[in-house]
Amino acid sequence: MANTTSFDPVTFGHRVRHFRKRKGMTLDQLGSLVDRPAPFLSLVENGKREPRLSQITALANALGVTIDDLLAPEAPNRRAQLEIELERYQARFADLDLPYLRSSARLSDEILTHLVSLYRRLADQSGPGPVTAGEVRRINGEMTKELRAVDGYMSDIEVAATSALAHAGYAGTGALSSRNILDLAATAGFEIKPIEDIPASLRSVTDLANKVIYIAQRNELRTRQARKAILQTLARFYLGHDEPANYDEFLRQRRLAAYFASAVLVPEKPATALLTEARRRRDLSVEDLRELFYVSYQTAAHRMINLATIHVGIQTHLVVSDEEGIALKAYENDGVPFPRDEEGGVEAQRLCREWSARAAFGSTDKFSLHCQYTDTTAGTYFCSTYVDPDPNTAIAVSFGVGFNDAQYLRGRETTNRRRSNCPDGVCCRRPVRELAARWDGRVVASPRAQARIIGMLAPDPYPGLDLAEIYELVERHS
Repeated sequence: MANTTSFDPVTFGHRVRHFRKRKGMTLDQLGSLVDRPAPFLSLVENGKREPRLSQITALANALGVTIDDLLAPEAPNRRAQLEIELERYQARFADLDLPYLRSSARLSDEILTHLVSLYRRLADQSGPGPVTAGEVRRINGEMTKELRAVDGYMSDIEVAATSALAHAGYAGTGALSSRNILDLAATAGFEIKPIEDIPASLRSVTDLANKVIYIAQRNELRTRQARKAILQTLARFYLGHDEPANYDEFLRQRRLAAYFASAVLVPEKPATALLTEARRRRDLSVEDLRELFYVSYQTAAHRMINLATIHVGIQTHLVVSDEEGIALKAYENDGVPFPRDEEGGVEAQRLCREWSARAAFGSTDKFSLHCQYTDTTAGTYFCSTYVDPDPNTAIAVSFGVGFNDAQYLRGRETTNRRRSNCPDGVCCRRPVRELAARWDGRVVASPRAQARIIGMLAPDPYPGLDLAEIYELVERHS
């Protein structure tokens, strides 16, 4: 899987040290295996030296781990995460002229925790700065818990969306028209301009100085992505967002903007009426929201989870994942046993290959809706999964409910059924005992790791965005 996260030499160094100590090796012993001196490896472990691709491969082989194990973006343990955060905070606040504090064994976990907590509070009051993968997971985990606590429904955003719909002159039924979008933008003081020279990698470009939103000429306003991109930009105005003071606020604003855009595209009142009637007929389907309001399947599924529990009385789950089963977005309030990181987040975790989200890719007709029952350690769940037909996208959107609520969903008559023991039991990631006994130590796999390594080493986490190109575009049209 390609990873867009930049290579972090500090985290990489901690992972090398972790696996070296687990093997009981000294720096000299490891050095003799990879043909590098101990001082060089010490610099690598301390994040002061970035290894070449060949050296990463050699280290993985010497330590008996995979390249992915070494390049994983998270710290190998809690202690290492604290040491990494302390190192970064000391560099960030070097202007305080405090003596440098080395994370030696003499610093207990308790002292490290106190120091890092103080630095976090200082960082929150000082505005955004460099962000670690651990911090992103922490923020994401908190937002996941907050959304679950309100059953996926944000009343204040729904109120803002209803107000925006009134300004847009929305008639109260069906999809938003191009005229509605133009009126909504005008109310916020923005002009929408289709242009021919927008980069292919972008949905839109916003000139905040002149209040212009540029979209591609090839996209009419009624197309799904153009409307959503415009609404996410206008969310800043309707939700009263200022410049984010830190990364926590930045991520929260993005999530609220996405919710706002979906709530405008699939208005609460008519959507609730449709879902209530469909439940009565035992014919609930994401497809109906998608078709009535002319939105993407993913947007329709998100609105389903926003409204299903509060207005229809059904608990749900949703996961968006790629072809390798890596979760990109996820939500649940029905107890489905998602794999989670140490902060409770699901994003970036690999789903069980027995789940509908992954089984859909192996279906003989993978672009038709794949319905499936999955028996898990937490009970049986029914899911319907849609695979985006765009070969460049390769994502699956899977909406599901517990077995008792499956009676209300279309597709419940499916005979597809699988068993998953993930994330704890013997399942897709752990071979059964007989297979392990037969093949352990007798198989060598060579992963296609070059693309992943290049992605990790890239200095720019968004290589598809060329700021010079974007600024030149705005200058041409302003």
